[in-house]
Amino acid sequence: MNNQPIGLFDSGIGGTSIWKELLRILPCEHTIYLADSQNSPYGEKSAEAITARCIKNTEWLLERGCKLIVVACNTATTNAIDYLRAHYKVPFIGIEPAIKPAALQSKTGAVGILATWGTLSRKIF
Repeated sequence: MNNQPIGLFDSGIGGTSIWKELLRILPCEHTIYLADSQNSPYGEKSAEAITARCIKNTEWLLERGCKLIVVACNTATTNAIDYLRAHYKVPFIGIEPAIKPAALQSKTGAVGILATWGTLSRKIF
């Protein structure tokens, strides 16, 4: 069994709901949660600035021996996950809003979305 921790980061504390679920389904795993509240919110920053923050967060988690990193932030995922996956050997799990599944399960086919401009301006949406 690999005792290295799983790292998670978010631009604040919103990702703690993801962290809580991770602890529920993988109770024997060690984890490290990085809340980058000092640089929050990410949604008002450029894609380059968001990617730079994600690189710093990733480096910080890797210095602590993380075997896997969860990008627990929609804005960080949509702006930087491709870069992170291309430049680091550690696996990354990104968080993306489930807009299509939500719309398909909606009675009207419409859903409301609460997201930053930094998330919604990406081509994935």
